[in-house]
Amino acid sequence: MNLADLDLGLTAPDEQSEVEERDKSPNGAEPFSEGAGSRLVLHPDFHSEFLADNRNVIVYLPPGYEHEPHRRYPVLYMHDGQNLFDPETSFIRGRTWEIREHADRLILAGEIEPLLVVGVYNTPRRLEEYTHARDRRIGGGEADLYGRLLVHELKPWIDDQYRTRPGETDTGLGGSSLGGLVSLYLGLRHAETFGKLAIMSPSVWWNHKSILAVLNEYNGPPWPRIWLDVGDSEGKRSHQDVDQLYNELVLNGWAPEANVHYRMVAGGTHDEAAWAARVGDMLRFLFPASK
Repeated sequence: MNLADLDLGLTAPDEQSEVEERDKSPNGAEPFSEGAGSRLVLHPDFHSEFLADNRNVIVYLPPGYEHEPHRRYPVLYMHDGQNLFDPETSFIRGRTWEIREHADRLILAGEIEPLLVVGVYNTPRRLEEYTHARDRRIGGGEADLYGRLLVHELKPWIDDQYRTRPGETDTGLGGSSLGGLVSLYLGLRHAETFGKLAIMSPSVWWNHKSILAVLNEYNGPPWPRIWLDVGDSEGKRSHQDVDQLYNELVLNGWAPEANVHYRMVAGGTHDEAAWAARVGDMLRFLFPASK
C-alpha cells in the first residue's frame, strides 16, 4: 500500500510524504566506524526479545571520557540513530544532525553538561515501532514493545557498559517526526525512566491525534523536562497540531520555560538540516551546564 494514496484527513501533505519515504528500508550504506579509540562507538545488531529486528546502536562519548575514569555522565537516547552522526547512513546522504559537532562545541565551551548520546538505528518496521496506536488503514502500534526494548534491554546494557548516571533526571529520550511522537508517548509511559524529552517536529496527527488523549490521561508528578519545536515551513496543519500539543502540556501541569520550552522555528523545514540547526539549543535546555 502506498501511503501517499491514503487520505488521512489529519496529515499535512509534506509530513505524510516524509512518513512514506522514511519508512523505507535503510539506504544500504555501511555503518559508521572510526576504529579503536573513537568517541563514536558502533554496536552492531543489538538483539531484543521483544521485537523481531536487530538494530545497530551508536554511542557518542564526550570529550574527556577516557581521561576521567571516575566520572559518570547523563545519557540522551535518540531514535533514527543512523541520521545523527554518519553522512553515509543518513536518510539524506551527506546530511546528519551533527550531534557530535554540536555537543563537542558546547561541552568544551562549558555551556552544557558532558553527556553520552545513544543513537538507536531504525529498522524497516520504523512506522510500527514509532507509533503507539494502530491505524486501521496504515498499521503501526508497537511503541510499547519498542519501549520495552529501550527500558528493559538497551538502557540496562548501556548502564553496564558505560559510566552513566542512570536516574530519571539524568536520562533523556528524543527524536523527530514519528521519533518525536514516540518520544512523547514513551516519556509519558516511562516517566520514571526518562526525565528529559526532545520532541522535534512531532507527528501529532497520527491516529486522529490520539497522543493528546494519552497526554490528558497522564497524572504527574514527575513532569519530564520537555523541549518541543516545529518549523514554520512544515505546513499550517503541523503548526496547529504542535500548538495544540503545547497548550495541552501547559493545561496538564507543565510550566512554560521551567520544564517545557516551545519554539516555532523561523524557516524550519522537516529534514535533518533543520533539526541539526536547533540541536544546540535543545541540548542547552535539557542538559545545561551545572552552575
